[in-house]
Amino acid sequence: MKLGYTIIYVPDVAQSLAFFEAAFGLQRKFLHESGTYGELDTGQTTLSFAAHALGDMNFPGGHVCAHSSAQPLGFELGLVTENVHQAHAKAIAAGARELAAPQQKPWGQVVSYVRCPDGTLVELCTPVAG
Repeated sequence: MKLGYTIIYVPDVAQSLAFFEAAFGLQRKFLHESGTYGELDTGQTTLSFAAHALGDMNFPGGHVCAHSSAQPLGFELGLVTENVHQAHAKAIAAGARELAAPQQKPWGQVVSYVRCPDGTLVELCTPVAG
């Protein structure tokens, strides 16, 4: 088994795609004509966005909307970069909210956290030294 894709349910798929393109330099792979589903090219694993309406269809008991939650949900996307300070500043300039400024961790990584306008929690980090 392998991880094929991650889907994040958001209020506006096109806006989330545009934000991730502007903030993190990711490229749009696909946006369905309905506007309810889209994908970004992130390498081997696809990062997808789907409208909350699709989540409502898939989960009869409902789901938590990250954008309206006061706190970030208990998961994050980790984006690896050589320059966390620069990536962090770019994300903030694009509209992300800083949760933790870049800092050096005891194991050698530089890590920061931002929250996207759609509520997604993103960790920006340098590669883990091997």
